[in-house]
Amino acid sequence: MKFIDEADIQVRAGKGGPGARHFRREKYIPAGGPDGGDGGAGGSVIMVADRNRHTLLDFQYHPNSSAEDGEKGGANGRSGKSGEDLIVKVPIGTQVLQHETRELVADLTFDGQEFVIAKGGRGGKGNAFFKSATNQAPDHFQPGEAGEEGRYILTLKLVADVGLVGFPNAGKSTLISRISAARPKIADYPFTTLTPNLGVVKGKGDRTFVVADIPGLIPGAHEGRGLGIKFLKHVERTRIIAHLIDPHQITEDGEAMSPLVSFKAINKELASYSEILAEKPQLVVITKVDTISDPKVVTKLLSTFKKKGLPCLAISSVSGAGIEELIDTLSKAVLNPELLHPKSKKE
Repeated sequence: MKFIDEADIQVRAGKGGPGARHFRREKYIPAGGPDGGDGGAGGSVIMVADRNRHTLLDFQYHPNSSAEDGEKGGANGRSGKSGEDLIVKVPIGTQVLQHETRELVADLTFDGQEFVIAKGGRGGKGNAFFKSATNQAPDHFQPGEAGEEGRYILTLKLVADVGLVGFPNAGKSTLISRISAARPKIADYPFTTLTPNLGVVKGKGDRTFVVADIPGLIPGAHEGRGLGIKFLKHVERTRIIAHLIDPHQITEDGEAMSPLVSFKAINKELASYSEILAEKPQLVVITKVDTISDPKVVTKLLSTFKKKGLPCLAISSVSGAGIEELIDTLSKAVLNPELLHPKSKKE
């Protein structure tokens, strides 16, 4: 399924049905009283967060949503039938924004959460409603009210506990395929991952948490370089960040990049995009340690980050080295993010 995380939509609630103008016509009652019923209410357009939805793709093909109009009131005081509400299902994490100002209107963050995006119009009153002691034969009735309508932008921010960030080919896709049932595309070239991937990870004691594999960032991502700007917003909802670093990272000029420089470069992009991201607790994860023949090199890498107060682990998604410890650490940090000392990365 194609991953779409933004859509432009138009919604229209149903119009209320008009009230009826009617007088009784009964045998032996030459001047029957008013008995026009009320019109039915228009249906509303209601958005509902659904855990089985994962993309806004449907709205690319069907951007318009309209609920039913209410029916006209009838004789003998019969009210018109109300229009059916239109239920529009969206992924958990969908935000509704005003089209012109992009002001946040609603944020649907849990399964089953509802939001009435367009309320149906009220039905009009029939002439029976207006009968009184001083007006025995009212001729007046009301038309139905128009339903609400508007144009909105839907934008999706994935809801996950852990966000995996790092340069392209840092090993994010391989890791998520190792620790969860997610099966992202994996290849040995930059930007293999073109869309975020979600995976459910099982920790100790049957605890589970959700990991999001965020497509690779590069320097200048917050200004639109590479793919990063398109997906940085998905990291904002995560509780913690697992910062994956390839010990053999190469710069665009073909030069070797030290893990510490790599760490600072990605964090600069996170901070430039959002202060929220800059404050996220992080766990540094040195990947691909199976490719390092000298264990002293791994020990030195871990020491470098830990001396700066940054929690750091070394893993290999290929051999499985360090994976269990990583899962356990992430599982605990999801419950208590302070375990990762969020202020330390500023030092």
